[in-house]
Amino acid sequence: MLELEVVTPYRQVLHTQVESVIVPATDGYLGIMKNHAPLVCGLAIGVLHYGPAHGPKRRLALSGGFLEVTNNKVTVLADTAELAEEIDVLRAMEARRRAEQRLRSRAANIDYVRAELALKRAMARLQAAGVEDDKQQEHPLPSSAIEH
Repeated sequence: MLELEVVTPYRQVLHTQVESVIVPATDGYLGIMKNHAPLVCGLAIGVLHYGPAHGPKRRLALSGGFLEVTNNKVTVLADTAELAEEIDVLRAMEARRRAEQRLRSRAANIDYVRAELALKRAMARLQAAGVEDDKQQEHPLPSSAIEH
């Protein structure tokens, strides 16, 4: 088993025992299981999956941060993190709509990078809540990539 802890600057979001964790690293999804090598890496906006090694996983939305793996403990230091059941789906849908509208706008004063990040955060929240299709929902990595 792995000890998983997810913290933000404001609170401890999660502290539990799991068999596997799949995180949105800056270079793509990364799977972590028992006895993983020590690791520190950056996290991207996306959905963190956790739970049993096989079968349905629980999810939470991340908006970036850092990951540390040492001695079967996975620590996520996130800018923001929301458990699936905490997500206000209507608010996330409205945020997605606003971000998409800004990205379609031809106004000169639109900050497209900021709008794109807002869209990614909204999509991650909706995917974590199970509203949007997360093509990598159950198995973001092929089984061979996470089994030792």
